[in-house]
Amino acid sequence: MQIQQRHEWKEDTDEGLRFYRGIYHSKEWKFTTALKGTRSNPAEWEPIKDVKPEHWEALRDVLYRKYQRKRCPWKLIEGIDKILGKDPETK
Repeated sequence: MQIQQRHEWKEDTDEGLRFYRGIYHSKEWKFTTALKGTRSNPAEWEPIKDVKPEHWEALRDVLYRKYQRKRCPWKLIEGIDKILGKDPETK
């Protein structure tokens, strides 16, 4: 049985503080986003259909920091590195 994992980060945008969420389930990543104030309501999270390399880079950064604290497996980072076309041994 595969467990769903959620990893979040935030960025300042022209619209205000925007939250992003990467959801890993069944060996697939899905991305969603919400503005501050709407993130507590699950219906307000909008799916990101066109995932950009910046989203993957931000998610990788979050996962790498979690990996350093032993809260994330290395295989997730390796998978993102493959998507980005990077060598997984470099940060």
